[in-house]
Amino acid sequence: MAKRNRRAEFSLSDAEISELRRISRSRTAPLAHVERARILLAYHEGLSVTEIARRFGTSRPRVERTIDRAIRLGAIPSLSDLPRRGRPARISPEAKHWIVSLACTKPKELGYAAETWTLRLLCEHVRSHCEEAGYPELVRLSKGTVSKLLSRLKVRPHKIRYYVERRDPEFERKMAQVLHVYQEVNLWRKQQPNGSAPENVVVLSYDEKPGIQAIQNVGRDLPPVPGKRPQWNRDYEYRRLGTVSLLASIDLLTGHVHAHVQDRHRSREFIEHLRHLDAYYPPEVKIKIILDNHSSHISKETQAYLQTVPNRFEFIFTPTHGSWLNLIETFFSKLTRCLLRNLRVDSVDELKARILQGIEEINESPVIHKWQYGLDDLEVKSVPKTVPPEHHAPSNANWETVH
Repeated sequence: MAKRNRRAEFSLSDAEISELRRISRSRTAPLAHVERARILLAYHEGLSVTEIARRFGTSRPRVERTIDRAIRLGAIPSLSDLPRRGRPARISPEAKHWIVSLACTKPKELGYAAETWTLRLLCEHVRSHCEEAGYPELVRLSKGTVSKLLSRLKVRPHKIRYYVERRDPEFERKMAQVLHVYQEVNLWRKQQPNGSAPENVVVLSYDEKPGIQAIQNVGRDLPPVPGKRPQWNRDYEYRRLGTVSLLASIDLLTGHVHAHVQDRHRSREFIEHLRHLDAYYPPEVKIKIILDNHSSHISKETQAYLQTVPNRFEFIFTPTHGSWLNLIETFFSKLTRCLLRNLRVDSVDELKARILQGIEEINESPVIHKWQYGLDDLEVKSVPKTVPPEHHAPSNANWETVH
């Protein structure tokens, strides 16, 4: 007489069957989950424990444990491993907290010359001072244990990440003011049939890129040779011939770039750029410019020039340490990566000519830079209207680029 099966009845719903089949065919699920799902499906189809063990090349006790756990916990929850007691921890939670507190303290505050920790230095300090701190179990602490502990808590004391502190008390208001202008530009693109601005206004983003070096090669560049050199080869030595500053503004609706390359970027050069804009656009057009609070932008010389062209320019200043809000920074980043990074010249004049030539090539197929970050959270009705530059007190994105 066959032995009676004493297990409780095992039934699966349609949703559980569908999920078990998906897991049993998965190539990304853990292997243990896949094997358990196949065992449960086979048992649900009526196969005996012996037949299941023979089909999947496993043992009867393992099949029985899988089935019993599914009956007790449910089919889907039983696929995951149950928590285990494991070996008792040899390092107490207090000792771990002490290690982390040391990692979050600069080594120089503990008498070392280093500014940041290394695993070796941190381990040596812990082993040297653990007994007097009351944690003798750390005498034989290894670097691997420290690494695992810090990784688990996502603490990286050997790294430094820079940030910009918001020192402008009116940062939020000024940021909203700049974003309000970007939102106006986006609305003009949607409302105008050709994406142009109203006939009486133009919006520019302006900034300077100083310190562009004129670098001359000492040896000649060697061109790529198939099978020998896959890339250009360049001598490590070079000569510095001087530096120049790029003064540029980009039209946020057309993508046209207005650029001047000067030896310096004083008020005189900035006023020259404003004169160029004044001559470029029709007299009845209001020129809005987003820019930072560099001294040349708010100097007496600049204010004197603005009084000669009343109601022509309107400055929207970015907040202190908020130059990332200026959309032209995306253009400077692209220009650096595509042109300036590997540029070699024989004179400062050649550098100026090459930069202006690159700007002309960009203007042949202008790129419209579109700001996205923060616009969804902007409440237009709470944003103050932009005011002329004489009303501003001197103080010093993710984004999307579309063709």
